[in-house]
Amino acid sequence: MKTDKNQPERRSDALSKARIVEAAIAILDSGGEGALTFRALAARLSTGPGAIYWHVANKNELLGAAADEIIGGVMANVERDAAPQAVIRAIALGVFDAIDRHPWVGTQFSRDPLHSASLQVFEGIGGRLQALGVSERVLFDAWSALVNYILGVAGQNAANARIQPPDTDRAAVLGAIAARCARLDPLEFPFVRQVAAQFRDHDDREQFLAGIDLILAGIATIR
Repeated sequence: MKTDKNQPERRSDALSKARIVEAAIAILDSGGEGALTFRALAARLSTGPGAIYWHVANKNELLGAAADEIIGGVMANVERDAAPQAVIRAIALGVFDAIDRHPWVGTQFSRDPLHSASLQVFEGIGGRLQALGVSERVLFDAWSALVNYILGVAGQNAANARIQPPDTDRAAVLGAIAARCARLDPLEFPFVRQVAAQFRDHDDREQFLAGIDLILAGIATIR
């Protein structure tokens, strides 16, 4: 049978929701949420917007699917048979690193607290607190403290990184902050002056995990 030479060649790599989400993540990582449009996505996938709408109804659904892909990867790498404290630390650090690499993910937690990505983290933390034997009396408060700390610190860390130019020397920025703190009035700000050097030398991930351990230690005293 003869074929029409003017007919467009059919793509060998058929469009799928997985490919759409992968392309969306690339756009979000490079340009942020504002850069993600169906027009930009169609251009990246060499297709028409209509073909994308066949798989994804709107931008909110696409953002949710992209967040699910990132957080799903975090949760899949957690060793679920480890001790509850170790699992909580692994989830916390996984979310911290994911939001650090993909700052737009943090927005999805606040946009839809009951979205799949959020629920995976919420259940992961809450289930391990139950495994620790935390009583019903303090379970919700303990869970809330951990979740709010994880998402709050991870989101703030990502926000701090976004306001700096890509080629920023982190050590220089923190050194400047430490120097300013060291020059403060010793009578009015004695504590800030005392910890000034730690502003310069601290590791964000280590400090984040130290906070998790402090919360877990506090929970252990009241559970």
